[in-house]
Amino acid sequence: MPEVQKMQRKMFQTYIDTSMNGTTASYYRLGKDLEEFNVDMNPDVETAKNILGETTFTHNGYEVSADAEPFYAREGDALFAALQNIIDTQAQYDGCATTVVEVHLWDPDQTSSGTFKAIRQPCYVVPSSYGGDTSGYQIPFTVHYVGEKTMGYFTPNGSGGGTFA
Repeated sequence: MPEVQKMQRKMFQTYIDTSMNGTTASYYRLGKDLEEFNVDMNPDVETAKNILGETTFTHNGYEVSADAEPFYAREGDALFAALQNIIDTQAQYDGCATTVVEVHLWDPDQTSSGTFKAIRQPCYVVPSSYGGDTSGYQIPFTVHYVGEKTMGYFTPNGSGGGTFA
């Protein structure tokens, strides 16, 4: 049996809507300067053993989040502008609300048309700090996934954005 090749990381892409809940979504692909971007499931689970030696398991769901660090600011960059606005206004709640789209580029049924299976979910984008060292102005942030997922399709464009339907 031939060895199955591992999937390249670039086949799973994450996009943030930089309109921050605006009327028209404007998606920005994460990845530039990021050597790693993991979505942490943070499961809320409990196990307990009673006096009979029986083990119970409780799963209360997930608190999904992902850290983007480093994120280097670039003039004219839509995500930089959105993050800087959150910092400047110390926005909370709706001021940090937007959507995240996870795109599965490995979906073989969609690759011929340039449209791929995707999942959109409401989220909050929260900067954790700003400043940085001599390598450049940095704004690391956390994406907090919340709400119901919407299954759909994403069509990337050549400039790092795209459309979800």
